[in-house]
Amino acid sequence: MMVRFLLMIAWLSAFVMPARAETVVFAAASLKGPLDKIVADFGDTVVSYGGSGTLARQITQGAPADVVILANMDWMDMLRANEDVQAGSVADIASNQLVLIGAVGNADISLDQSSISVALGDGRLAVGQTQAVPAGIYAKQALESLDLWDALAPKLAEVDNVRSALTLVIRGQTPLGIVYVTDAQFSDAVRALATFPADSHAPIRYIAAVTTGENPRAQELLDTIRAPAGQAVLAEAGFLPPVGLK
Repeated sequence: MMVRFLLMIAWLSAFVMPARAETVVFAAASLKGPLDKIVADFGDTVVSYGGSGTLARQITQGAPADVVILANMDWMDMLRANEDVQAGSVADIASNQLVLIGAVGNADISLDQSSISVALGDGRLAVGQTQAVPAGIYAKQALESLDLWDALAPKLAEVDNVRSALTLVIRGQTPLGIVYVTDAQFSDAVRALATFPADSHAPIRYIAAVTTGENPRAQELLDTIRAPAGQAVLAEAGFLPPVGLK
């Protein structure tokens, strides 16, 4: 009898509980700022920022996102393979550059072991987690390409997203960090000391998609981000045009 009663309550709840009104976006942490501006005019939108790997795993576990924007294609491929996103909605919305940052007042430095080691001293190099966070994955690729990985790997301070790496440098907890150029522009306390060559790492792509939920405004929001006005906001924040899906 109790089981039947509980089943009846659950059945009735499906009819009396209101649908989720807002549009929920899961987005790479480096998009905070311009994305906040874009969704502010869209209305009834909540954005949850974090590392792309963390966000992708949360979606596979059933987190209620309507739109997802990641900074690494591998994580989007995982969501597509798991049928967590609508394959036809997947699209590039922006790209970025990878830079080495330090406190304002520091001079530019060369991307070689000697120069970076002197600048680091006894400190560490802040990066996103090199096995999970896109900025960290790109950083590892770049350091390997420039034959710096073996020397610098023991000196890394790996954190859960690129904005956390930025924060370590802003607070002076690490003398250097590897972030996107848009992160370097986010704070007046740091500056880009060097730019990693574009061919030293995979293209930095921001890929968006609508999940397999049933929010009718999800595609509309994605279209808003891709529209000229949305692209202008991203460009103003330092993001580069999309590189295109391959």
